[in-house]
Amino acid sequence: MTTSVRPAEEIKRLDARGLGLLLVLSGALFLEGADIAMLAVALPSIGAEFDLSAGGLQWVMSAYVLGYGGFLLLGGRAADLLGRRRMFLISLAVFVVFSGVGGLATESWMLVVARFVTGVAAAFMTPAGLSIITTTYAEGAAREKALLIYGAAGAAGFSLGLVMGGFLTLADWRWVFFAPVIMSGLILAAALRLVPVDSVAVRRRVRELDLGGAAALAAGLLLLVYTLERASHSSLVTTAATGLAAVAALASFVWIERRTPEPLVRLGILRTGTVVRVNAVGLLFMGAFFSFQFVVVLYLQELRGWSTLETSLTLVIMAIDGILAPTLTPWLVTRFGHAPVLAAGVGAQFLAFALFLPMTADWSYFAMLPSLVAMGFAFTLAYGTLAIAATDGVDDSEHGLAGGLLYTSFQIGGAVGLAVVSAVLVAVADGATYTLDDYRAALLVPLVAATIAVGVSLANAVVRPRSSGVAG
Repeated sequence: MTTSVRPAEEIKRLDARGLGLLLVLSGALFLEGADIAMLAVALPSIGAEFDLSAGGLQWVMSAYVLGYGGFLLLGGRAADLLGRRRMFLISLAVFVVFSGVGGLATESWMLVVARFVTGVAAAFMTPAGLSIITTTYAEGAAREKALLIYGAAGAAGFSLGLVMGGFLTLADWRWVFFAPVIMSGLILAAALRLVPVDSVAVRRRVRELDLGGAAALAAGLLLLVYTLERASHSSLVTTAATGLAAVAALASFVWIERRTPEPLVRLGILRTGTVVRVNAVGLLFMGAFFSFQFVVVLYLQELRGWSTLETSLTLVIMAIDGILAPTLTPWLVTRFGHAPVLAAGVGAQFLAFALFLPMTADWSYFAMLPSLVAMGFAFTLAYGTLAIAATDGVDDSEHGLAGGLLYTSFQIGGAVGLAVVSAVLVAVADGATYTLDDYRAALLVPLVAATIAVGVSLANAVVRPRSSGVAG
């Protein structure tokens, strides 16, 4: 079947061939966003099936983002060394298989393992897909339009995934896993025909990949999240032991990166102040969002007794970023620079959490609406702006690395945020059932993270008061 695949030719306009390829690549990104969103609203149903506490449920989510964040840099490197088409197809096939494994899970540990492997597959699939776009579509209007559609597909996946997850969970939560099998299977069949072979022959080998660095990073993150989640209900000795193991693994990652000839991360890039500040904001922003969504879903379904569909339709208003981000944000960044726009986005997130904190046991949808709309504006202003700011002050040759660092920070932030908020819920609860006061206490986690993010983003705006525009 692959013999009919055309070699890579630069696509100069979005004709039938260009649109067909873009549909496949955007479909994969849509699937990645929908997969996370569908699972988020199904968590209470999964918890009831396997009798999981908040700590257990956070691992169902964290396993995916840990696999994603821990191997994203390796995934981007593998696409460059081993071939973009090859990595895209293989990782998409793994995504198909382990989404099915998750749906067939009979024990909670099977579900967590399946989610971790699915996250690793996404870590290889996403950078390969993005790289195919940037190397296949001609620089200029064709590439910019392709990237705009590609990014919008990811946002649409998240927003529509919330609604899809609600409908699917009404039938059975396992359909939240089986639906991606069908979707990714169709995308894979189309990809075999439409994704071009790499324009430059791949001559390098697996041994040139920094596998040791990737393993050390993944182990360090896993141990860090485990330590944070278990801290509230483990002995001091156990917490200290796992914490030290996490530090040791992350230290070994730094040691490996300093000595390997082709590291995943050139550590010198971290001497660029903007890179550090932007990644800190990205980590805090996504950590705050993941923890906020986790608490709100449990509050609506477990305390209020709302159905998964009602929960999905309540949260879908946050997806206004899918409409506003491609239109409003580029104009604002061009007009004011990325630093003030980013600060405004993080400020909107802080406002969203502050507005939700006075929640009651009988809050109406309209009482929640201002908070959810503010969260939508936060994503509108901050998410894409972070991607623009990530390469500010970085040499063109390292733009790929800078982007990889940012998306790794997103996933690490999500995992850490989930671990901390679940630990707080377990610590403040008197029993297995959480009260309104417990949820309020847990909401302080995203509020504190957003407060720190506001401070860092304001510092970034002061140091770099204005960017030259979108083309940063």
